[in-house]
Amino acid sequence: DDLRLPDVLLALGNPIRLAAVKQIAGGECICSDFVSGVSKSTMTHHWRVLREAGVICQRPEGRVIYMSLRRDDLEARFPGLLSAIFNADKVASSA
Repeated sequence: DDLRLPDVLLALGNPIRLAAVKQIAGGECICSDFVSGVSKSTMTHHWRVLREAGVICQRPEGRVIYMSLRRDDLEARFPGLLSAIFNADKVASSA
């Protein structure tokens, strides 16, 4: 119930956040893995947007924060949405 389509689409509408989510889709990642060319404070903002939209969850372990995609929750609430977004981005990138 915490997933709202407008929030998810807004979160995934940003190219940096979409790229991060595509990377996280491969499995749990550490937040510091995504700092290529983007400041830490900017990535912190993007993580917050994704987390508040319900797209990702964060798991702190000591000084490290692990992120994972809430794929099952998103698929249950919006079947096929992630696949459609990932495929549309793939087609747009190749054009």
